[in-house]
Amino acid sequence: MSPKAGGKRGAGGVFARAMIAWILGIILAVLTAFGALGGRVGSLDALRFAAPWSLAGLLLVPLVLWRALVVEETARPALRLPSVFALVRGPRGWRSRLDPFMPVLRAAALTLGVVAFAGPELVMAERQDDERGIDIAFVLDLSGSMRAVLEDGGSEGRKPGAAQYAHRSTRLDVAKEVILEFIGRRKTDRMGVIVFGKAAYVLCPLTLDYTLLSHLVRQMALELIDGNGTAIGDALGTGVARLRKSQAKSKVVVLLTDGDSNAGSLAPEAATSLAKGQGVHVYTVQIGSDDEVDVQDGTDLFGQPRYTRAHFPVNPELLRQIASSTGGESFVATDRRALEASMHAILDRLEKTSFQASVARVEELFPRLLIPAVLLLLLDVLLRVLVLRRAP
Repeated sequence: MSPKAGGKRGAGGVFARAMIAWILGIILAVLTAFGALGGRVGSLDALRFAAPWSLAGLLLVPLVLWRALVVEETARPALRLPSVFALVRGPRGWRSRLDPFMPVLRAAALTLGVVAFAGPELVMAERQDDERGIDIAFVLDLSGSMRAVLEDGGSEGRKPGAAQYAHRSTRLDVAKEVILEFIGRRKTDRMGVIVFGKAAYVLCPLTLDYTLLSHLVRQMALELIDGNGTAIGDALGTGVARLRKSQAKSKVVVLLTDGDSNAGSLAPEAATSLAKGQGVHVYTVQIGSDDEVDVQDGTDLFGQPRYTRAHFPVNPELLRQIASSTGGESFVATDRRALEASMHAILDRLEKTSFQASVARVEELFPRLLIPAVLLLLLDVLLRVLVLRRAP
């Protein structure tokens, strides 16, 4: 029990006590935060808050303390005495001296908690990293011949009309898979995709957004454009145009086709000259050979694919001339393994260009402030329960 002679304290006195506790709590919170952060915040410019409006909660801390003190004061048992002079002049233990400072712990804990929930972030000093990258334009054939089957390699030949081969990949299927693998192995290169059949179209301009690029590559289909022709000159010219304003030291076109140029308004030789003038290296990949291949021709009564034999002319000499004239290299892929090997070889031969990239690292300070707040609250509870016990 606590003896009282003059009744309960006034509300003004309690609020003043709460304000003093809050101020001391802020000082304790700052010292605790500095110790928890280890001096990591060297300048206020490096500190920012994800939810700065949450800091308004600091204004509620003295009100919360005042409410807590009022509740505690009114809930504490009291005994009215005619005089407390003897008690005031009597000896005091260390527990009674510790009691007035308990609200400071609570104020510091609440202050740290409010600041923690404001989402403090430390923006580390930007550093300059040397990055290496190039600009690459994929030019992919979507003419009708790309529906021909491309075997895995190392397997026996297929019989025409064999319906039992239900999951045989076409040239386009394999080309898409290989391009996606190529994209996945690059880190700092801008890449774009041009598709062509009877005419050429930009599917995706040069970008570092590999997620978008991969999505567009997966969506490619023969029905997207008119595939009744192979406009190699127009396609190469479009790729060169996309690289014309590139500032990269190395500019590359990877041309994947399975046919001869038989459409378009720009001759392949003229497009090659444009590429050479712009310093664009063209790597050509011939998919398939001049032999007859299986092509799906509908399905049978059981829904299984039916194949027929077809012949699609190719022009390997044209592709070699394009590559050699521009400082690139020419490859021939007659199966999946050969196509993958060709793309890996291109990866190994590509030049790189260095550039400076500014990188800023952001460190979340939320746990560094919330943990001390919880520990201070726990200390407050333990002291009140185990040390500052009151009777009854």
